[in-house]
Amino acid sequence: MTSGQPLPQDRQQSLTIAQVAERTGLTHDTLRYYEKAGLIERVGRTTGNQRRYQAADLAWLEFLLRLRETGMSIADMQRFAGLRARGDETVADRLSMLREHRAELAERIRALRRNAAALDDKIDHYERLLDERQPGTDGPT
Repeated sequence: MTSGQPLPQDRQQSLTIAQVAERTGLTHDTLRYYEKAGLIERVGRTTGNQRRYQAADLAWLEFLLRLRETGMSIADMQRFAGLRARGDETVADRLSMLREHRAELAERIRALRRNAAALDDKIDHYERLLDERQPGTDGPT
């Protein structure tokens, strides 16, 4: 969630798709896609058939965004959402999925740190080369 605005607490404080898009940074089309793809349960509607999002919908969207930002595939997000929709009987399966995803994330973080260290070494190397070329820095004048 990008705005840091408080979430709605009851039906009177439900949000339109435009408000949710603004708060999450997702487009209207992405929100509709998430619903069609089964990532979010069917959102409540007004008598005029306009989507109205509740606090629980926003909390779930925030979690989905975290999964996406940490590299979980849409297919795995759909599988997780499907397990969630089936209720408490799937808690062990969801926990297993999250543990596996966290382990994969930890490995990617380790790889990124190794890559950052290699880049730092190369940057240091080129900075030393440039320092050696500077006239008047270390040699006779």
